[in-house]
Amino acid sequence: MSFPKGFIWGAASASYQVEGAAFEDGKGLSVWDMFCRKEGAIWNGQSGEVACDHYHRYREDVALMKELGLQAYRLSISWPRVLPHGTGAVNPKGLDFYDRLVDELLAAGIEPWVTLFHWDHPYDLYCRGGWLNPYSSDWFADYTAVVADALSDRVTHWMTHNEPACFIGLGLQDGRHAPGDKLGFGQVLWATHNALLGHGKAVQTLRARARRPLQIGLAYNGPVVVPASDRPADVEAARLAMFTILPTGRHMWNNSWWLDPIFFGRYPADGWQAFGADVPPVKDGDLKTINQPLDFLGVNIYYQDPTIRAGADGRPEPVPFPVGTAQTAFKWNVTPDALYWGPRFLYERYKAPMVITENGLSCMDWVALDGHVHDPQRIDFTQRYLLAYERAGQDGVDIRGYFHWSILDNFEWSEGYKERFGLVYVNYPTQQRIPKDSAYWYKQVIATNGARLHE
Repeated sequence: MSFPKGFIWGAASASYQVEGAAFEDGKGLSVWDMFCRKEGAIWNGQSGEVACDHYHRYREDVALMKELGLQAYRLSISWPRVLPHGTGAVNPKGLDFYDRLVDELLAAGIEPWVTLFHWDHPYDLYCRGGWLNPYSSDWFADYTAVVADALSDRVTHWMTHNEPACFIGLGLQDGRHAPGDKLGFGQVLWATHNALLGHGKAVQTLRARARRPLQIGLAYNGPVVVPASDRPADVEAARLAMFTILPTGRHMWNNSWWLDPIFFGRYPADGWQAFGADVPPVKDGDLKTINQPLDFLGVNIYYQDPTIRAGADGRPEPVPFPVGTAQTAFKWNVTPDALYWGPRFLYERYKAPMVITENGLSCMDWVALDGHVHDPQRIDFTQRYLLAYERAGQDGVDIRGYFHWSILDNFEWSEGYKERFGLVYVNYPTQQRIPKDSAYWYKQVIATNGARLHE
């Protein structure tokens, strides 16, 4: 029992969460730079201004990745570091940082997987309407062109957006993330459509300007539904629930409104019905632009949403979680089957090769008296989830890779530095890095292409 030959083992991070240097070397402001100044927005008033200081310590961090045997590193580009105003003049020092980082990774034998947008939207573009502006998708395409021209001679694997359901739903509808807006639902759907157009135009731009063969996808997240049993009726009910948009679901936490346009070139009919007059006008050609061929579907999965059984009429019926269900430090349920049923249902519907672009957990980590960081829960969690993912592959899902979130403890958005997701412990006042027990365990998993999971 093992993972497929050529399976990619990696770890991930995001620019605003690790880089720091928020106001250095010509970088422009992002919406997160501004949101962190809002009273009460971030736990304990913290920010990503320094974060893990990866901007200055990237060589040390890449050396750690090499020591831990990573085959790939998923990083994101800070749009305002490259284009301080979001459009127009390029910041040479900002672009040079990513140039040097990519070279450092390749020299260490680590493949860079680049995400173009992981939430740090340029503040200047937000002031011009952000994703509500009809030109927002063109702004994103122009930014993509700058990055492609600089890095596509060495970078093979690309992702457009990270978790659009979050940067739209949490950032523009719920107000819990940057920029902190609570827009009307019609505006939310308009921003969603523009973000999807941005994805499509970015794919077109990458393919047109790349200087080497590319693999392109996106890092998606949405609800993962698990059947109450393996009975065909329960499985079918869970599949139906995973891709249904209910009339009460006037939010962005769904799968088909995001992925059907990308893979099928159409919005789902039940979404049109549920969202009604709030659906924005779709211009001729928009859906063709969004519906670009992709090489893989990246999925970020941490937990499942409801467990579903078939009701008396065969319709989905939620089953409550048992009392005392295991939880992470973030109070997310520990549900390994999410890494079986999520990839399986998504692959069956969209037929795209699957890459888990984020999976992990926050633990109550600290440095022990022996100087090490012991995190047995992270090892147990990751082993359970990877075994479920392996089973998905054995049952016919085309699984291509796995990226643990995250390589370093980092700035966890509105939670500040409260949550520690890293394989490597970061002492923020000193910036000392200490690989946790899980990091050395993961090194063995990688070296054995997953066989270590069965020992």
